Amino acid sequence: MTDAPDPLRIAAPALAAAVVAWLTRLRVERRLAARTLEAYDRDARQWLSFLAGHLGGAPDLADHAGLRTADVRAFLARRRADGAGSRTIARQLAALRSFAGYLEREHGLNAAPIRAVQAPRLKPSLPRPLSVVDARRVTEEAGEDAAEPWIAARDAAVAMLLYGAGLRIGEALAITATDVAGDTSVLRVTGKGGKVRLVPLLPAVRASLDDYRHRLPFRPGAGEPLFRGARGGPLSPRIVQRSLARLRGALGLPDTATPHALRHSFATHLLSAGGDLRTIQELLGHASLSTTQLYTAVDADRLIDVHRRAHPLGGEAAVADTAASVRRMNAG
Repeated sequence: MTDAPDPLRIAAPALAAAVVAWLTRLRVERRLAARTLEAYDRDARQWLSFLAGHLGGAPDLADHAGLRTADVRAFLARRRADGAGSRTIARQLAALRSFAGYLEREHGLNAAPIRAVQAPRLKPSLPRPLSVVDARRVTEEAGEDAAEPWIAARDAAVAMLLYGAGLRIGEALAITATDVAGDTSVLRVTGKGGKVRLVPLLPAVRASLDDYRHRLPFRPGAGEPLFRGARGGPLSPRIVQRSLARLRGALGLPDTATPHALRHSFATHLLSAGGDLRTIQELLGHASLSTTQLYTAVDADRLIDVHRRAHPLGGEAAVADTAASVRRMNAG
C-alpha cells in the first residue's frame, strides 16, 4: 500500500512555493499560533488536493487566477460531505481568503471570487466553567497522584495559573525562569499574536509558583520554559491535559472540566463577584470585548439579581420576566 501523494507535490512548483511562502509570512510576520498554522497548512493541502481532482491536473497559479466562486463552494461542499462541521468550514474559508489575499498582493491574482463566498453562520459556544467549589478542589488536589513531589508542585502551579490568573495553557507553559525571577506580584504574559499583557498574581498563585521553583530539580536557562517534563524537557500541553483528565475522574467532574475550563472559570467567577468586563478583557488578553461578553450569558443569575436590586420597578413579577428573558437568550 503506497502513501497518498503530498498535495504540495501535486501542485505546480510556483503554486506550491506560494503556499510555503504564505505560511512562512503568517508565522514570522503575523506570529500566528502554532495550532492555527498547523490547521492552515492542512487546509491548504486539502485545497490543493481538491483542485487537482477538480481541474483534472496539477493546479498552477494560472488556474488559481481563473477560479470562480462556484469552485470554492464546491470545495466547501466536499468538505461538508466528508464530515467537516461548520466551525471547520469557516476556518478553512478563512485560510483560503488569507491565501488568496497573499496571492493578490504578491502575484496580482484576483481574490474577489473567494472573498465573495459567505462563511456559515456560527452560534457562539458558551464557556462551561466549573463551580467555585470544584475549581478550588482542582487547584488544591492537582498533582496529588504525581510520582515525584516536584511534579506534584508543577501540576499545582499550572492549575493555579489557569484558574488564579486566567492564563491559556500555552501562555502558562511559555513562562520562562526570567518571567518569575524576583519578588514580583505581576507576571508578564505573551499571548496570541505576540501581544504582551501584565497579569497580577494573587499571593496563593505566587506561593504555588515559588514552591515549584524551589522543588524543580532542573535549572532552565533564563529564556527557557520554566515548566519541565519528567525528563527535563519543556512540559507538553498533553501532559497537563492528561493530568487534569485523571483528576476530574477522581473528583467526579464532567468531561468539560478541561484546562481551558479553568480559564473560563476565572473570568466567570470574577464577573459574578462584580468585576467589570473591560478589566476582565484586559486580564484575559482578549482583543475584542465581544469575546469577553460571552461570560455575561453564562452568569445569568447575576443579571437577574442586579435587575431585581437596582431597578426602580423591581419586584417578583419583574424578576420572573427577567429570568425568562435571560433563559431564552442562553437557549437561543
